[in-house]
This record gives sequence, C-alpha cells and structure tokens, in this order.
Amino acid sequence: MKKTRIAIVGLGMAVTPHARGLVDLSDEIEVVHAFAPSEERRRAFGEKFPFPLCDSLDTILNDDSVEAVAVFTPANTHRDIAIRCAEAGKHVLMEKPLDITTARAEDLVAACRKAGVKLGVVLQHRFRPAGLKAAEILASGELGAIVGCSTVIRLWRPQSYYDEPGRGSFARDGGGVLISQGIHTLDLMLSLAGPIAEVTGFATTTPVHSMETEDMVCAAARFANGAFGTIDATTAAYPGFLEEIALTCDKGTALLRGTELLVQFQDGRKIAIEPDRSAGGAGADPMAFPHDYHRAVMADFVEAIRTGREPKVTGEEALKVHRLIDALIEAGKSGGSVRVAGAQA
Repeated sequence: MKKTRIAIVGLGMAVTPHARGLVDLSDEIEVVHAFAPSEERRRAFGEKFPFPLCDSLDTILNDDSVEAVAVFTPANTHRDIAIRCAEAGKHVLMEKPLDITTARAEDLVAACRKAGVKLGVVLQHRFRPAGLKAAEILASGELGAIVGCSTVIRLWRPQSYYDEPGRGSFARDGGGVLISQGIHTLDLMLSLAGPIAEVTGFATTTPVHSMETEDMVCAAARFANGAFGTIDATTAAYPGFLEEIALTCDKGTALLRGTELLVQFQDGRKIAIEPDRSAGGAGADPMAFPHDYHRAVMADFVEAIRTGREPKVTGEEALKVHRLIDALIEAGKSGGSVRVAGAQA
C-alpha cells in the first residue's frame, strides 16, 4: 500500500504525542517535512524524531507530493495556516481548538469545504475505548433515553503554566479552561448526549491564578432532547482529578471517568472498561498521557483521505463545541440564560 505523505507544522509542546503516533504508523504514513519557524525548535525536534526538517511553510505548500498537513501551532494561527493549506489542495488535520474565536473557526471550516479537502480535528477523547463503548451502548438503545448528564472537569495547572507569554489569554488561546482544556471532555459529552440548547451559569478567574481568562465555570444546561445537565470545569483544583461524564438514562446509568467506563443497568447487568492508568493530563504536567488516542486520530484521518469518507471529528463537529463554549462564557458574563447557536430545542 502506498504511504500517505504528510507534513507537520508546529513543533512545540503539542507535537510530541502526534509524532510518537506517526512513528508507530510509519508503515502507512510518511512524514515528508516537519516545520517550525524557530531554528531552536527544529533542532530540538530533530534530536527526538526521525523526520525531515524544513524552514518554510512555502516548502510544504509547493511540494505536490504532500497530501495532508498536520497543524500543531498556537490557536491564533490556525485559520490562516489552514486556509493556505486548503488553497494549496492539502487535507488538514488541526489540533484543537479550531481557532481563538468561532467566527475565525467558521472561516477555516468554510475554506476547507470550498477547496474540497478533508478537515479533521484532534479531539482524541472520542477515540478512547471507554468513549467508543459508551457511544455504542447509547446508540443501541439498551440504556433508553438520556434524562440527565453531569460533566465534571476538575484539573490543576500551577501559576507557572500561565506565566508562559500568551497562555491563558484571549489573543493567543481564545480563552481559559473551556477552550484550552475542557474542550475535549465537552466534545465527548456532546457526541454522547447530543446538542445543548440552552445554558445558564457562572464563569470567573479565581484567586488561585493570575490570568486574563476564566479558570472556573459552573453551569446548568438544557439539552435539545429535553435532558437536564450540569457542567463544572476548572484548572484550580489541586492536584487535578480525572474528568467525569455521568449519563443518567431511564434504564440505567453510564459513568465515564478518565479512560474508565462503568455502565449499570436497572436489570442488574454491568459493563465495565478498566482505565489505562495514565494521569490523563489532569495535573501539573499537561502531557502526562499515552499517545494511543492521538495515534488513533491520525490513523482515522489518513483512512478518511484514502477512502473518501469524512474523519470521525470534522470541522462541523468541532464547531458544535465552540458554540457551546461561547454560550457558557456569555452566560457567565450576563448572568442570564443563553441559547447555544445552531442547536435545536
């Protein structure tokens, strides 16, 4: 089988799990170029991974043999890089979030759609075995209708994390705990429980951190299917805890905790998936997780290119969680109830 030829753009902290996955997938994927504008970052990356380095994005865009570009740069650069890649006919795998605002994210998605290229988004929680099994059980109808959904994201980031220039700012990251950390769990929640129609709640920056954006959000939600829910997200919970999604259904309950799943039916049956024992990035080291799920994202993206199907997480899918985050932040500012754009009641 001919290898899919891809290029990497962005060689900072986020690239490591992807690069490890690409090493694993070397029988299927050939990395043709790895680019960062910083010579120091290129050198450091080259010492760890066996991929050819280049010093210009134009080198990638002008290389007709490159089929796809994986973008792992800061969020505020995503739209412009993706548009250039799409216009050059390259498929795009984009690290979350799509960009720092939903309007910019919509531009990115529209450009890829117009160019006819695939756009995949790195929201890897959907690829965990526990999440996949939960989706399968819910789709089968075994648990019945979802009547409630509680999502808890209690993470820890020390102040040193936010002391990095631009981190936790609107200009570089687009927000705080929701768009930078919670987006993964919120996306998984939406994929399981369906869209949220309306939210109300609070968002703040606690005294634990000195930063521009929110590090704590507490909200109530009404799902489009009539279910009620809660969202509790923070990066101020020392030492950091595994995220949880509890789905209350009329025939039982499904509890996702990190990479663990426990489903308990009212008839006495149980289904369980054991955790992978990783820290999950909940604590001070945001990269303390295995690269298995990033590898799965990459494998799915490449298969989508080869077969012509859509990736598991498309740009349109990612826009759903962006719009939910917008509504949560607006509710936190206004103190009122806010409808989620695009969701049907």
